[in-house]
Amino acid sequence: MFDLRNRNPALDATDIKLLRRLERDARASIAELARLVGLSAPSVAERLRRLQENGVIRGYETRLDAAALGLPLSAWLRIRPVPGELARVAEIIRALPQVAQCDRVTGEDCFIALVHVASVAELERVIDRIIPFAMTNTAIIQSSPVKPRSPLAAALREE
Repeated sequence: MFDLRNRNPALDATDIKLLRRLERDARASIAELARLVGLSAPSVAERLRRLQENGVIRGYETRLDAAALGLPLSAWLRIRPVPGELARVAEIIRALPQVAQCDRVTGEDCFIALVHVASVAELERVIDRIIPFAMTNTAIIQSSPVKPRSPLAAALREE
């Protein structure tokens, strides 16, 4: 049994098997999942409902490729608002459709934002919206040796 630091009820081997399969394909059917774990479809549906209610499964998503959508340039922006402008900068970031993700972080910078754009000129326009109220530092993504992944392996302390 795994208790994930007591945040949620214990996950058993069946739950973990279901989660791993859903990580690979969130569109897997209840019937397919039931066959995988050797349970009835209603039993699997109940397990998934419990995992959702406990916050283990937060949702199901489709991942889109930014480059295939005409946005070949991705960058991380570190953003440090000038004093008194934190809320305004957060609002500006929320309003920028090029921002795919933004986290408020500790350290010298307050925000780290992932942006997807069509060109360096568009990246410059995004930065220009922010710099009246914050200092920025930009890192253009060259490649991604680790693709976005689930926290499941880390939670189970797998290597």
